[in-house]
Amino acid sequence: MKKALKTDFAQNAPDARRANPEERGVLGVRRSDKGCSATQQVGYFQRNQSMKIMTIAGARPNFMKMASIVEAIRCHNGAGSSPVIKHILVHTGQHYDEGLSKCFFDQLGLPRPDVNLEVGSNSHAQQTAEIMRRFEPVLLAERPDVLIVVGDVNSTVACALVAAKTQYPSQNQIDMERPLIVHVEAGLRSGDRSMPEEINRLLTDALSDALFVTEEVAVTNLLREGIPREKIFFVGNVMIDTLHRHLEKARRSEIKKTLGINGRYGIVTLHRPSNVDTRDALESLIRCFQQISKDLLLLLPLHPRTKASLERFGLLEEFNRTQGISLIDPLGYLDFLNLLDSATMVLTDSGGIQEETTALGVPCITLRENTERPVTITMGTNYLIGTDPARILATVTEILSGRGKRGKIPPYWDGLSGERILASLTDMY
Repeated sequence: MKKALKTDFAQNAPDARRANPEERGVLGVRRSDKGCSATQQVGYFQRNQSMKIMTIAGARPNFMKMASIVEAIRCHNGAGSSPVIKHILVHTGQHYDEGLSKCFFDQLGLPRPDVNLEVGSNSHAQQTAEIMRRFEPVLLAERPDVLIVVGDVNSTVACALVAAKTQYPSQNQIDMERPLIVHVEAGLRSGDRSMPEEINRLLTDALSDALFVTEEVAVTNLLREGIPREKIFFVGNVMIDTLHRHLEKARRSEIKKTLGINGRYGIVTLHRPSNVDTRDALESLIRCFQQISKDLLLLLPLHPRTKASLERFGLLEEFNRTQGISLIDPLGYLDFLNLLDSATMVLTDSGGIQEETTALGVPCITLRENTERPVTITMGTNYLIGTDPARILATVTEILSGRGKRGKIPPYWDGLSGERILASLTDMY
C-alpha cells in the first residue's frame, strides 16, 4: 500500500519532484566537508539511526493540521517501519484558552505536548519574539533532525526562524548544523501583505528546506519566488485528512439537539481585523446577517475578538436579540464539524473553513476580497464575495434557490496527505 501510494504521487504530481532514489539520505543541514559553515550543504544520516522529528502547534488550526502527521508517525512506528521516529510535540501556547486547547487535543487524539511554551497573547511583534526566545533553548536541548511547522500563524514563522539561525554544537557522528525545516501548507498566497498571515507565509517558505503544498497553484507561487523545484512536494491537504478521519464520529455528536436545531441553518464565522475592528465594517455585516436571518437560521460561534468588538461598539445586546440569529460559544472540533457537515451554507472570513466546506460539498461565502486558497473557488464550493451586502445577499439567494455550487474534490484531498509527507521524509533518510 505504501509503495503504491508513492508511485501514484510520482506519476500524478509532475510539478513537485520527490527525492531522487540515488540522492537518498538528504535530511538535515550539516557543515561542509571542509568545515566551512558559510556554504551549508544538505547532509546524510547514518543508516539504521532513529529520526527525531519535532512538530510545532500554536493555534487551533495547527492542531487539525498536525493531527494527520502525528497519526502518520504513530502508524509508521506501530508497523515497525524504519527508521524509528522519535516525535516531540511543542505547543507554543499562542492560543491561550487552555480548556478549548485541551478539548481539541483530546478530540483529535493528539498526545499531550512534550513542551508547552505558554506564550499567550500579545502584539504580533511581542508574541513572535517571545516564542523565539522560549523556543531556542528547547531546540538546542532536543536537537531534532527535522522541524515541522504548519500553516501561517506567528508560531510557524517564529520557530522556523530560530531553526534557520541555530547552530547545533558539533557532534562527531552526525555533525548536523541545524534541523531540516519543513513547512506544511506552503506556497499559499493571498497577494495581500496587509495580512499578518501573508507575511508569515512568505518568510516561512523562504526559510524552509522542504515545502509541502496543498494545491497546484501553490507550486506555481513558490517557483515564481525562486524556490528550487526539488524542494517542493505536492502532497494534498492534511486538514482534510483530519476531517476524513473524524467525520463519522462528528456525525454522532448531539450538538444540534443541544442547540435545539431542527431545520436548515447557516453558519457564520467572523474574526478578521478588517471585518471586526471598526464599527462601520462590523455593523454593515451585522445588518446583512440580520437580513439573511429572516429566511435562514444563522449560528455564529463567537470569536473572542469579535465579541470584544461587539461589546466595544455597543452592538452585542442588539445582535443577540435578533430573531433568527443564535450567538454561541466557540465549539470543539467534533461539534463544529457536525454543524458544518449539515449546514445549508457557511459565511466566513476564515481560511481553513473554505477548504473544509469544499471537502464536504457545502456552499461557502467568503467575506474577504482575496483568498490564498483559490482551488476552493475554481474546483470547490467557495464564492469569493467580499463584504458588499448586495453581493452577499444575491449569493445567499442563489444558494437558497438550489443553484449553489456543487464543486468537486481537489487532487490529493483524499485523507492520505500525512502519509505522503512522512513517506517523503523517510525516503530522504
